[in-house]
Order: sequence, then structure tokens, then C-alpha cells
Amino acid sequence: MQLTKHAHACVVLEKEDTTIVLDPGTFTPDAESAVAAADAVLITHEHFDHFDDALLGAALEKQPDLHVYGPAAVREKLGDHGGRVRAVAGGDALAIGDFAVTVHGEQHALIHPDIPLVDNTGYLIDGRVYHPGDAYHVPDVPIETLLLPTSGPWTKLGDAVDYVRGVRPTRLLQIHELMLSDLGQNSAAMFLEGLTGLTMSLLAPGNSIEL
Repeated sequence: MQLTKHAHACVVLEKEDTTIVLDPGTFTPDAESAVAAADAVLITHEHFDHFDDALLGAALEKQPDLHVYGPAAVREKLGDHGGRVRAVAGGDALAIGDFAVTVHGEQHALIHPDIPLVDNTGYLIDGRVYHPGDAYHVPDVPIETLLLPTSGPWTKLGDAVDYVRGVRPTRLLQIHELMLSDLGQNSAAMFLEGLTGLTMSLLAPGNSIEL
């Protein structure tokens, strides 16, 4: 499959005739064009940097074959659209074109006790690429490529290190990076690589890799 990194939490996966977009939120400038080329959109949770409900609502009207998957709050905001918007939860399995997707986890990581937790679902694509959303949930299956959030009000470097050690992937790729400068991203990568023994890829938005 081909993975294309977009700004912040958004990535696009392509295999054969199927294109999946994950978390095209308001921090991703080209989210609209990414969704326009998609067969399906996967949303990890309802926060605006991962989920642009206005964008997806318009896309569902324009693209009659588009399907959207996410926690129940996503369906509540978008509506059913004839069954094309589906609420998912941990333990679900999806067949999306040429991709097999499993759903993992339940809640967003804690930001502060005064901020209510929301549902958060991570997605494992073809048993290989895992997007955790905003959570350090460790799936109970092997992970090849972990998309690792490196910045945000809920993240902490030490917790990220322990998360990587718990998941034990073979490859790390940075996501959720917009709150770090270039220096901050490289510094985080240095610590993570030194403490986990894994190299973390820092893909610039628009760049792709084959997995």
C-alpha cells in the first residue's frame, strides 16, 4: 500500500482501487481535496483537528459512494446519509474495498480532569498500519507501522516512549506534529529513537512511502 502524509493527524492510504483517508481535520489545509478522492473516511474522534463535520457533510452530499466511519458522536453530527455514515467501536471489523480494517480502543487520552473524555477509536489497516488517534491504546495484535502522535495537550514524551515499547512496532512514522517546531520534531525523534531503538520517519506533508 502507499501512505501519503498530510498535515497533522491526516494520512491517506491507497491500495489497488481503494483510497482511505484518516482524520482529515481543520488543521489539514488540503483535507477537502484528499476527501474528494476517497472511497472512505475513518475518523478516530470528534475533535476538530481530526474531524471537520462541515467538510465531510458537504462531501457526503457531493460523493454518493463515499462512506464515513467513526465513533457514535461522528454519526450524530453528520447524520446517517442512507447508511453511509457508520458508528464503530473497539472490536469491530470492516471490509473497505481492498482494505481490511479493525477497530481498537475506547477513549481519548486524558488532557485534564476538568475536560470530559470523548470516545476515540484507533484503526489497524490490513493488520499492518495503526492510527491510534489521540490515545495510547495498545492493540492486542502485532503492529508493523505505528503512526505516533508527537504533539498535543495530552501528549508526553515519556508516555510516548512507554507506548512504543508496549506496542513493539517495527516502524514509527510521526503524526500529530503541528504543535512542534522543526527543532521540536527532531528533538522528539532523537529521544524516541534513543529510548526505543527504532527510527522514526518524519514525513513532510504531501510526501509518500510504500509499505
